[in-house]
Amino acid sequence: MAGQTEQLLNAILADIDAGRLNPGDVLDEAGLATRHGVSRTPIREVLIQLETAGLIRRLPRKGAVLFKPTLEEFLAILEVHAQLEGQAAGLAARRMTQAQAAELEQIVQACEAHAAQKGDGDPNGYYQLNLQFHGAVATASGNPFLVEMIKTNARKLMAYYRARYQYPGSIAQSAKEHREIAELIFAHDRAGAAATMTQHVQFDQVTVMDLLAALG
Repeated sequence: MAGQTEQLLNAILADIDAGRLNPGDVLDEAGLATRHGVSRTPIREVLIQLETAGLIRRLPRKGAVLFKPTLEEFLAILEVHAQLEGQAAGLAARRMTQAQAAELEQIVQACEAHAAQKGDGDPNGYYQLNLQFHGAVATASGNPFLVEMIKTNARKLMAYYRARYQYPGSIAQSAKEHREIAELIFAHDRAGAAATMTQHVQFDQVTVMDLLAALG
């Protein structure tokens, strides 16, 4: 039973990461049971874990619904998330190994190549590169608790970050900022890496309102 619970949880988190589940989507217990071949017990255990993490809400007549933030909630989560990402970049500037630096360089080059070759095309493909970039920086922080906190907060906003890359010029700007952050980390500039990453993750309120409107 414990194995089924973990497997189902990982499957749902993967669906969130890939954009197969989006804010406001209903997690139907019967549908989950059919799709994943599990009983109601592990499903209910997973829903409790997701609700505890703030990734779902229980709504009257709807049941379990993927977290969909209000403007105020979005800005509050973003404020915390930007600080966590900045902290990870600052720690990475101190702790990143040579192997991790080589991996980050490859990811940054892939972001730059995407921006140069595809421009505003394939925003979903670029978003996956973006996840790799932020994941590599977080891992290089050397703090697994910080990594988990970043993942949980990021999943509350992933659909909106993904939608951001639909805007003209946003991919090129993101790739440019990834290069700036990476160079600061490589130079062991902890303060610079933290500040630049924090700014990179932030959105202004007008952009947040546009993203909330775009996703209904």
